[in-house]
Amino acid sequence: MDFSNFLFMRHEISLTLVFIILLMYDLIASGEQKRKYFQAIVCTFFGIHTLLGFIIPYETESAFGGMYVTGSMYILVKNLLNVGALLMFLQANSWLKKEDTFFKRGEFYVITLFTLLGMYFMISSGNFLMFYIGLETASIPMATLIAFDKYKNKSAEAGAKYILSAAFSSGIMLYGVSLLYGVSGSMYFTEISNALTYSNMALLGLVFFLTGLFFKLSMVPFHLWTADVYEGAPTPITAYLSTVSKTSVVFIFMVLLFKVFAVFMAEWQNILWWMIVITITVGNLFALRQHNMKRFLAFSSVSQAGYLVLGVIAATASGMTSVVYYALIYIFSNFAAFGVIQAIESKTGKVEMKDYNGLYSTNPKLALILMFSLFSLGGIPIMAGFFSKFFIFSAAASQGQYLLVFIALLNTIMSLYYYLLPIKAMFINKSENPIEHFKTDTYGRIALLVCVIGLFLIGLYSPIYEYIGQQAFGM
Repeated sequence: MDFSNFLFMRHEISLTLVFIILLMYDLIASGEQKRKYFQAIVCTFFGIHTLLGFIIPYETESAFGGMYVTGSMYILVKNLLNVGALLMFLQANSWLKKEDTFFKRGEFYVITLFTLLGMYFMISSGNFLMFYIGLETASIPMATLIAFDKYKNKSAEAGAKYILSAAFSSGIMLYGVSLLYGVSGSMYFTEISNALTYSNMALLGLVFFLTGLFFKLSMVPFHLWTADVYEGAPTPITAYLSTVSKTSVVFIFMVLLFKVFAVFMAEWQNILWWMIVITITVGNLFALRQHNMKRFLAFSSVSQAGYLVLGVIAATASGMTSVVYYALIYIFSNFAAFGVIQAIESKTGKVEMKDYNGLYSTNPKLALILMFSLFSLGGIPIMAGFFSKFFIFSAAASQGQYLLVFIALLNTIMSLYYYLLPIKAMFINKSENPIEHFKTDTYGRIALLVCVIGLFLIGLYSPIYEYIGQQAFGM
């Protein structure tokens, strides 16, 4: 091993440079300079980092003795995380302008980049030790972000619930890893895969490891923390947690099942079958009962996790393609929805569904954007979410999972009802005191515009799916 190994960590090195620049600016700049330029500097440098991720050439390589691996699909997923983080930075501007958060904006940016760096390490891990370091590097600062509004009881409570759930799930996961190490004598994914044979201890290690990841993915019955954390966290952080964090976890979840636990494919497919059915159904049923918009989207997120894992159960390159494609569209759909919620909450402090009554009459653009995002989450043509569900259903059906696809399809029809509830409130319900007309800040408008373009373009422009497929087959 020599320093040339670091050359393969282009994303990590680039992100670290952005991290250092923002940290130094936060330390050196005056309060007035931060007020005028900090948001622009963050979006500019991180935007450059995001753009470089798409255009810098890469190689399929491993480094540090196989602890770090990279390739086309790994790079693509990191790029998706960058897009989601950039959207979050744009949407967070109005929240960070408030008096109680303004002087903490430097901390916010730096901590967020630290979580992203942890996700990078987790995605490129070729060793369970590297995977765990990345997971905790992402999870512990995430708890800080969730409790960022520490003087608000719900935010502090959400941070405490998240860190306790994360610690509990990590303990379960580590116990599973210890069993796998006892069976194989190694922490490396390839060596464990080669040494793993069918045994009760290895199977128990798989079950404990999957249980820990199910917590991270908010799969039922390990989802109970989700609604409280999503409601209590600042809205931009909720959007980041529900999309960027979940995308990174589902990708490494998929890679580990395919590469490490292939010998147990029949077993983990049976486990996933039941988990998908329960997660989609329970997520939809609980979403029907919600009146708070953030809790509403929290249970929608639980249901969407089931759809993501539906592509994993296919255990094929097309299944991997459909999962990454679904995650891409989910990022734009969820950030569009949370962007509208953030804009309204920032101006009025209102987050209840009844507060949205008559929104179209006063803020038609925001109402339309929220409608498009909910249509996409529900899978209504011609929105991008329709195509993501179509491909994920096709991947599962191609492997004979017809009953599972049928149940998922019935749940999709059920979900249309609760996704139409906010739309009914905005366009049909009348209100004597509707939310007054207001203008979203410039950064928020840019984020919403990008999301809307993504909701239409990604579904209708088929080469995007084909491009993702090329990366999956070349992995």
